[in-house]
Amino acid sequence: MTRPAIYLDHNAASPLLPEARSALLAALDLVGNPSSVHGHGRALRNLIDTARGQVAALAGAERKQVVFTGSATEAITQAIVGGARSFAASAIVISAGEHAAVGKAAEATGLPVITISLLPDGCIDLDQLADVLADAEGNLLVALHWVNNETGVVQPMARINALVGPTRHTLFIDAVQALGKLPLDFAASAPDMMAISGHKIGAPAGIGALLVKAHADLVRLIPGGGQEQGRRGGTEAAALIAGFGAAAAAFAGHYESADVAALTARLEAALPGEAVIFGGARLGNVINFAVPGVKSATAMMALDLMGLSVSSGSACSSGKVGPSHVLAAMGVAPELAECALRVSLGWTSTAADVDAFVAGYQSILERQRARQGQAA
Repeated sequence: MTRPAIYLDHNAASPLLPEARSALLAALDLVGNPSSVHGHGRALRNLIDTARGQVAALAGAERKQVVFTGSATEAITQAIVGGARSFAASAIVISAGEHAAVGKAAEATGLPVITISLLPDGCIDLDQLADVLADAEGNLLVALHWVNNETGVVQPMARINALVGPTRHTLFIDAVQALGKLPLDFAASAPDMMAISGHKIGAPAGIGALLVKAHADLVRLIPGGGQEQGRRGGTEAAALIAGFGAAAAAFAGHYESADVAALTARLEAALPGEAVIFGGARLGNVINFAVPGVKSATAMMALDLMGLSVSSGSACSSGKVGPSHVLAAMGVAPELAECALRVSLGWTSTAADVDAFVAGYQSILERQRARQGQAA
């Protein structure tokens, strides 16, 4: 089987950066355990400490605030399940547009889950959030996303911070899609915890991090031998961590947001007039759209045969193509939502890639119109 020629699914995973590949391979040649006190162990420990600084720099965090995890899902679960226990939360607050990892972690706490609606533009209903915060009894753990993985909608983080920050409530932010694309400045911002992921910025899969403020330092999920300053047990995956660090240090040099946004604008301008684009204020690398009557499952299979890789939304559903809970929460009609495609660009994307997608999708439209004409 040949690899797809054109990859336009960076929100699912961004291709491995050459710097991350080099760091990963070099680290694989090292032997030992980072917790060992001999020279081999110290070499791995130094490698992890370097990567911690690189990730902290990209996230606007202090080095000591970075807790490496096996994935963003683990970081999210640690923040929500561990945070609910550590802060004695009375309930979990999420939005209707959260990634499944957030929703499942909220359910796993066994606490009441309060769901904040999405507005038609994809933004969280901040008036409803303000009411929930004001009426709450006890401490709430508020778990919200910064950038929606399906639509690219950027939540008004300054307003969320202003609402939750001055209260007694705990704020966790899923910043997986924001890392490297927006200034996080974790150390100086209101969130108590924040989750990030390696493979969204060209690091290998299987490595993420939870950023924690000092007062959240006791948030735990996996007990063990005291690794990560006692905040996450288990021998660190030094090679993956090295790849994450190298990607964090190199990502800005490969990913120029203005260039990627220009490619997205090129794609948007070439869409047919009947196309509906979902979401208001979006990150510049993603466009989620639908042409009525062109079902996403059919379009994705046809595009895949052309060597074009796109998606219909989240990549965390075991390869299933189903209705989007995000679009449903935005009030999109089911028959239109089932036609939605997500095209997400990144550091490997070119104008030729965009033009190939446009040509491929146009051929799908033409074949469908021809069939409809024959049926008439």
